[in-house]
Amino acid sequence: MNKTITNPIIKDQVTFIQTAASTNGRITTLQVTLMPGGGTPLHYHRNFSETFVVIEGILTIVLKNNIITLSAGQKITVEKGQSHRFANRSSLPVVFTTIILPGSEGFENALRVLYGLAGDQKTDKKGIPKSLLVLAVISKISDMHPAGAGILLTPLMGTFNFVAGLLGIHKKLTARYCKTEKLQQHVNL
Repeated sequence: MNKTITNPIIKDQVTFIQTAASTNGRITTLQVTLMPGGGTPLHYHRNFSETFVVIEGILTIVLKNNIITLSAGQKITVEKGQSHRFANRSSLPVVFTTIILPGSEGFENALRVLYGLAGDQKTDKKGIPKSLLVLAVISKISDMHPAGAGILLTPLMGTFNFVAGLLGIHKKLTARYCKTEKLQQHVNL
């Protein structure tokens, strides 16, 4: 499996330093290069905490309605259930490490799927899947739940996830974008 993935549309890059599979589920560690203007909507995670450690540049975190600006060497931990978002509001890329405890294979796979979809031109110019069914699946497997005004979408996303389950979309996405090296070798033969 690729250790580094790049979103060809928004140019963000993720390197998998430690995966849930390689640590028996203990930790996921990623190094992220986030381009100017990049970031996430307000959300929370039910199953893991997320620590952000800035290596280079400036990362803006919104946590509990507070705007926190982190620069190289600074870090913050977002606990389970805390609404947050992060963004690069500067004109230069920001490089940071994300540590997820416990590790989350679903979160890792959601990134692989998102970046793969972008490569297949199945996302908009911001890297968001064009299909609402696919977006619902990615939100579920990544344990990313909308917060703030986005919470109004929760019932709709539940319905989309139900339909996506009936159509086998999760299995199709992981089969296409989250292949193991052994499976990739077999497919390439």
